[in-house]
Amino acid sequence: MKHTWRWFGPVDKVSVRDAAQAGAEGIVSALHHIETGAVWPVDEIDKRHQEIKQGGLYWDVVESVPVSEDIKTQTGDWKAHIANWQETLRCLSASGIRTVCYNFMPVLDWTRTDLRWETRHGAKAMRFDLTDFAAFDIDILKRPDARDDYPDWLVEEASIRFSEMPDTKIIALGLNIGAGLPGSADGYTLDQLLEKLRTYQGVDRLKLQSNLIDFLSQVVPVAQEVGINLCAHGDDPPWPLLGLPRILSTQADYAHMLGQVDSRANGVTLCTGSLGARDDNDLPFIAKTFADRIHFVHLRNVTRDTDTVPCSFFEDEHLEGGTDMVAVIAVLLEEEKRRRAEGRQDHRIAMRPDHGQEILDDLSRGAQPGYPAIGRLKGLAELRGIERSLLHPSYGRV
Repeated sequence: MKHTWRWFGPVDKVSVRDAAQAGAEGIVSALHHIETGAVWPVDEIDKRHQEIKQGGLYWDVVESVPVSEDIKTQTGDWKAHIANWQETLRCLSASGIRTVCYNFMPVLDWTRTDLRWETRHGAKAMRFDLTDFAAFDIDILKRPDARDDYPDWLVEEASIRFSEMPDTKIIALGLNIGAGLPGSADGYTLDQLLEKLRTYQGVDRLKLQSNLIDFLSQVVPVAQEVGINLCAHGDDPPWPLLGLPRILSTQADYAHMLGQVDSRANGVTLCTGSLGARDDNDLPFIAKTFADRIHFVHLRNVTRDTDTVPCSFFEDEHLEGGTDMVAVIAVLLEEEKRRRAEGRQDHRIAMRPDHGQEILDDLSRGAQPGYPAIGRLKGLAELRGIERSLLHPSYGRV
């Protein structure tokens, strides 16, 4: 696989040179400062390429070209935004980009209640606490009818939790849950979040699925024409939040998306952490099922408090948690072998060590939550070790 590293641009406290020293071969980045829905200007794309080259690496994967809420709801300027998305693909392809990751999560991107939860050995990790989230939804955000979305026992537990919650925790929950895309300056106040939720009235799961297929029907032909592989990132966490539907949470969800727009350019970002938050997602099996359409991989692991859906979980070390990482990597290496035999130019699948616990000097660096230097270096080293072992001629399986 091609080992890559997410970099949020010049504001990132972990540099491209840090990534190279950690063992990365390429960079995953995006133009977070460009307004959602607008075309990415050629000069800004070229500027990002140059910034990455100065650090000694190359820009291999775009994560993400944001999909606007107008596109997801098919309201407002959604047709213009799709046209701009198509033009952005043309501009990126002309600059040499061949892989573009995106997501179709309504309003909220990946959602955590705690961005720096302390683990058993003092590392800091991201966590989704279901009771805290319910308390936020019912008692802090005060979303109408929120209570109806939770079982009685959880409503009661959330009420007790909220009654004991200090003001600092209440403020932190609002900031953490209302945050925008990683790396962006976007985010929502409570009032703004409620207003965004209202724009989804009448958009149920089937409607959102239909809007995704409409979007893909228009952008995939352009991607195919200019030689770009699109890859959809799954919902994180993989279940409905704040009354909003989720449509890329399971194997069946991905099968529907890939079957409706059947093109190699319409592919998957296999995120073992996002899908792994559900006990009913078998990651090695999912990897094998969609192997031909996997264009990008996020390797990370989560430990669930329970095997229910939904549940509380935290970002564990890369080789811990509920996902059999060795089995997943073995499947991906087999797919690369198959692609090489087929003569495919995209036989190397880009992967990155996703998220990571803050350890050692990370604890004082203040990097983007989930994206520390040493924690990801440790994860990448472990994942590379698995890959080398599986490929070794004397002991390998692949």
